[in-house]
Amino acid sequence: MTGRRALGRQFGWLWAAFVVSSYGTGLRFGAFPMIAVLVLHSGPTQVAVLAAAGRAVGALVAVPLGPWVEFRRKRPVMVAMDLIRCAALLSVPAAFALGRLSFAQLLVVSVAVATADIAFRAASGAYLKGLVPPEDLLVANGRFESTTWTATVVGPPLGGAAMGMFGPMTTVVADAVSYLLSALGLRAIGGTEPRPARAGAARLRAGELLEGWRYVLAHSTLRPLFFNAIVVNGLIMATEPLLAVLLLGPLGFAPWQYGLAFAAPCVGGLIGSRLAPRLVARFGQHKVMFSAGVLRACWPVGLAFVRPGVPGLVLIMVVQFGLVTCCGLFNPVLATYRLDHTAGDRVVRTLTAWSVSSSAAIAAMTAVWGLLAALTGARTAIAVAGVLLLATPLLLPRREHAPLDTREQAASLT
Repeated sequence: MTGRRALGRQFGWLWAAFVVSSYGTGLRFGAFPMIAVLVLHSGPTQVAVLAAAGRAVGALVAVPLGPWVEFRRKRPVMVAMDLIRCAALLSVPAAFALGRLSFAQLLVVSVAVATADIAFRAASGAYLKGLVPPEDLLVANGRFESTTWTATVVGPPLGGAAMGMFGPMTTVVADAVSYLLSALGLRAIGGTEPRPARAGAARLRAGELLEGWRYVLAHSTLRPLFFNAIVVNGLIMATEPLLAVLLLGPLGFAPWQYGLAFAAPCVGGLIGSRLAPRLVARFGQHKVMFSAGVLRACWPVGLAFVRPGVPGLVLIMVVQFGLVTCCGLFNPVLATYRLDHTAGDRVVRTLTAWSVSSSAAIAAMTAVWGLLAALTGARTAIAVAGVLLLATPLLLPRREHAPLDTREQAASLT
């Protein structure tokens, strides 16, 4: 199992589509807050609402998409989600050119893009499981993970330069075009995709909206991983705005130092994702996932001790490099483990439930930690999150569980 394994022409097009959309998203990083501040003259409260509302409302709107997507061909759904994101983003520069851009439109576009993101990820996970042999899933997920971190390293600095030279609308257009190119790449995959068979009633029932959560919570292996992922992602993301306030305010870091402190360590994500197949081949999937899950929880508490100047900058970069490397190793192994242990007719609903819960938890924890920081200070709130993260390895499964075999998947269909 190596990262250089050939996965075929169809996977090549799928990966190419993911690459171009990932880099487009990286270029657009920070564009909406900048548009809100510089173009619409919004205040801090509105910018915070813009950041949280898209994720929270998008998660709510995406709830019925899981069972809807489950019984449809996945590639057309992915193409449709790309086109929706493209159209939604293009509406922003179009409205700006006509002098009609408003804060409400930014909110609507944020919700539309967030909802389409969740539906796309769920459909792509199910599509990948059918496209790639089980023994190659980790290699495929590792390539997606390495692409994500590479785009995170390269995209925001280039996007920042483009926004500085040509304005924030430039990167919004670039991201919209990237989704259009992604849709064309998905169309180029070709081949035929069988329509999933649906047992029972043809119409969507209200009870099916919660099927993804029921499946995860009843699954002895997925349940602890589900809660671990929600808590870890929520606590890490909740501290990002507080770090920005602390570093750019009391500690006096320049904007370029702030960007460097969080962009450069993303190289660790690329390293971790490239090491994942080799380490799993040597030590086993469960051992690697458990070890990386434990190690990633140990780093964030160090951010509470950051100080001004070069020593503080070095501390942030070391902590972030350790955290991102562990995440880059953990994430593709988790993605593969989740697909291996999910029945074929439950993949989309499971991934949708996972994404919706994660988005909602991040939005809620960001609000709670903002309130905590207002009461105790940003540094104290960051420390509390770091201490809580130290307990999250308790949610990781302690024993190895065999993936679902054909008989188990068949039984799940009855």
